[in-house]
Amino acid sequence: MPTQAFDRLIDRSNTASQKWERYKNTSVLPMWVADSDFMAPPAVLEALHQRIDHGIFGYTNPPAELIELVIARMQSLYQWPIQANDIEWLPGLVCGLHLACRVTGESGSSVLSPAPVYPPFMTAPHLSDRRLIKVPLKRENQRSIIDFDAMEAAITDDTRLILFCNPHNPGGTLYRQTELERLAELVLKHNLILCSDEIHCDLILEPGLKHIPIASLSPEIAQRTITLMAPSKTYNIAGLGCSYAIIQNPQLRRDFQCVRKGIVPDVNLLGFTAATAALKDGDAWNQAQLDYLRGNRDYLIQEINAIPGLQLDPIEATYLAWIDISAARLDNPIHFFESAGVGLSPGRDFGDDRFMRLNFGCPRALLEEAVSRIRRALLNHLPA
Repeated sequence: MPTQAFDRLIDRSNTASQKWERYKNTSVLPMWVADSDFMAPPAVLEALHQRIDHGIFGYTNPPAELIELVIARMQSLYQWPIQANDIEWLPGLVCGLHLACRVTGESGSSVLSPAPVYPPFMTAPHLSDRRLIKVPLKRENQRSIIDFDAMEAAITDDTRLILFCNPHNPGGTLYRQTELERLAELVLKHNLILCSDEIHCDLILEPGLKHIPIASLSPEIAQRTITLMAPSKTYNIAGLGCSYAIIQNPQLRRDFQCVRKGIVPDVNLLGFTAATAALKDGDAWNQAQLDYLRGNRDYLIQEINAIPGLQLDPIEATYLAWIDISAARLDNPIHFFESAGVGLSPGRDFGDDRFMRLNFGCPRALLEEAVSRIRRALLNHLPA
C-alpha cells in the first residue's frame, strides 16, 4: 500500500469526534488525544460493510476466527504460547486497568506506577479505593525508563500491583529485554501482580527494535501478569471498542471475570468484526502506516528541536511526541498553544507539567501547519 494514502485530509467535523469536537467552530488544530486521522484499513471497511449488510446486530460471542488470530499472533510475533481461555475480551483497555486494580489487594492497599504516564494509570487506583504511589521515570541516553532502584524502594508492605506501560505513553520508550527481565525479577521477588498496557505494541517506529510482551519471558512472570492489548490504536478503530486481556493464571483470571460481571459490558459485534479483519488482513496496511509515521516522527524531531524553548527526545514507538517545554517558561501552556492554533495534551494530566504531548498520527500537511503555528508563537514569545 503506498504511503501517499495517508496524506489524505479527511473532514472529521460534524462526526461527533471527541478529538475534533473539542475545538469545534475554531481554527485550532486538534493534536491531543491518541486517535489518528487516518482512515481504517480497506479490509476493515469491507468487513464492516459486509456485516452491516447482513442487517442483524444481536448479542455476539467472540468469533472463533478472532480468537485463533490472537493466539497465532502471539506465537508468531513473540513465540508466546497462549490458549483461548487465557483471553478475556473487553470493550476498551481502560476498564482493564480498573479491573486490575480491583482484583489485586484490598481497600487502601498501594499500587505502583512509573510516571509520567497515561492519565488512567493515575485515576484507576483512586477510583478502586487503592493508594497510588508514583515512581518518577529516569532519563538515560535520551530514553525515559523505569528507575528500578526507586521502584523497589517504593514498595511497601501493602503493595500488590504495578501498572506498567510498554511501549510507554507518553514518550514512546520501547523496553528492552534486559529491562523487562529486571522488572519481572522485582515482581516475582515481592510477590506482586503486574498489569502491562501494551496497546501500542504494533506501532514500533525505530528499525531493529522489537516489542516483547513481558508475560512472554517465562511461565513464572506470565502467572503474575495481566497483559492488555487492542487493535484500536494501530488501525484507528478505538470507537468500535474491542480490546482484550491475556491472563494465564486461572485464579487471577476468574477473579478478573468475577469483578467485571454485571459492570463491564461485552464487546459489540462491529468491534469484533473490525478486530478480526484488522488482525487477519491489516499487516501490510500497518507497515505502510509505520513508514509514514517514521517520516512524520523524523520531521517533527528535527523541527521541534530547532525551535527555541522546546526539546524532543527520540521516539521509539507510538505516534505520540512528549515535548519538553520547560525552557519556554510559559505561564499557561495549554492556553498558549491553543492561542497559537494547536490543541495539545497538557503534561500535567500525565504527571509532569514541564511537557506537552502532540499526536503526529495525521497527514503531513496537518503536522507541518501545526509546527509552523508552534514555531511562530514561540518566536514571538521568547525574547530576541
